Amino acid sequence: MKTKILIGIDMGSSSLKSLALDAGSGRSLAVSRLPLRHARLPGGGCEVDAAAIRAGLTQVLGDVARQLGPRAADVCAIGCTGHGAGLYALDAQHELVGGRAVASTDQRADARALALSVRHGDRLFADVGCRPWPGQPTVIAAELLGADAVQRGELHRLLFAKDYLGFLLTGEIATDASDASTAGLLTLATGDWSSFAFEAAGIAGLGPRAFGPLVPSGQTMGRLRAAEAALCGLPAGIPVAMGAIDLLASMTAIGAEDRGRAVSVLGTWCVNAVIGPVIEPQPEVAALVNFGRTRERLYMENSPSSMANIAWLAGALGLPDARAVVDLAMGVPLGANGLRFLPFINGGGGITAGFVGLKSHHTPADMARAVVDAVAALHARHTARLASQGLPVSASSVLGGGASDARLVRLLAALLGHPVERCADDETGARGAALYAAMSQDLDDAGPASPLRAPCELIEPDARDARAHADFNAEFNELIDRMSPVFNHLAGGAS
Repeated sequence: MKTKILIGIDMGSSSLKSLALDAGSGRSLAVSRLPLRHARLPGGGCEVDAAAIRAGLTQVLGDVARQLGPRAADVCAIGCTGHGAGLYALDAQHELVGGRAVASTDQRADARALALSVRHGDRLFADVGCRPWPGQPTVIAAELLGADAVQRGELHRLLFAKDYLGFLLTGEIATDASDASTAGLLTLATGDWSSFAFEAAGIAGLGPRAFGPLVPSGQTMGRLRAAEAALCGLPAGIPVAMGAIDLLASMTAIGAEDRGRAVSVLGTWCVNAVIGPVIEPQPEVAALVNFGRTRERLYMENSPSSMANIAWLAGALGLPDARAVVDLAMGVPLGANGLRFLPFINGGGGITAGFVGLKSHHTPADMARAVVDAVAALHARHTARLASQGLPVSASSVLGGGASDARLVRLLAALLGHPVERCADDETGARGAALYAAMSQDLDDAGPASPLRAPCELIEPDARDARAHADFNAEFNELIDRMSPVFNHLAGGAS
């Protein structure tokens, strides 16, 4: 007997993925991946062309439909997820303003975010759970489109990455609490839109209507339009479920909340998070997210560059990919013969990347080791920050593209000082989106027995190196702390 099929779509910071799952067994039936080419612009700009997103969505869905063949008729629901923040602004014709989207790693609003944080940072943190940062859609919109963009008619609607996919598929505009709260637009106390957050953004006339209604993750938000269905070879009218931000989708895919696990995502962003009870007073972490639960929050410590540092070095050294950088790095011992790297290649909050201690005897292999060490150490630093606030992070799972390299995961485990669980399946976001699709049809509740969950394996650190890794952690953290005055000076003295 044929079982129903679910499709999950994930638009990450660097690629677009689509995954088809058997709803009964969770077995992957088809998968398609496509890199999203970003244009790097002066001043730290990072944009992707609207036509590339549209064409990419058609391609990955069409590829999955071709792999399914006649079984494409068994697809019963689609779910979408995507990276948070960035700018997906629609004009009055519902086209992306300027024909492009802006990535959450864009740095052009850095000075604006710093100034806004000085004026309103503490009040915003108390209200919405985060202080201003350059990748917020409202901050980018104010910087690139201007304070009067709504009055001029240039800015009509604002979406998040997953919601833009949903709009292309269904023509409907809506979002969910996880994206809106991560972007600092929902009050923690009630989960409603924050009037102060919109006021502080500095765009006159901007309000909740721009984002559409809040729809719970796992509920149907629209149906696949006939025109889109014809383009990708799927039946028209397939229900499209509201998803969640990619972090939460990935956590859902591995059952992180049910199993009490924190996560570190080795992706473009350095993401570290745990779901825990509401804590008062608010813990001092980078962000608290109200994702629609009254008694729980998603707590995060993040920086806008993790594997992005390794990808940058691969390009700078003329290496083919991130794995080649790790290959080169592993020929050098921990500590890179005294060379250190500040892993902030995508900036954010006035901080920048750079090598410290570089001398004439250092080689490209030392540089590779310094970058790899720093990427793992930054994740460990953020996780320690969560732990310092009393949050449960002693059981960890590692996700994202970097999790496919067991050497990176083992290094992180050594720096954390305990075993970690690795999910080498880089489609956890898409799998989580498929779980939301299943929920919309009452086919799965993402509970402990869900067959749709992604498999994981345990990675043990080498106990013989525990002291060396603890010492490296201490030195790395001291370096970051001592660099704060330098970063402030370079940013013009803002705090």
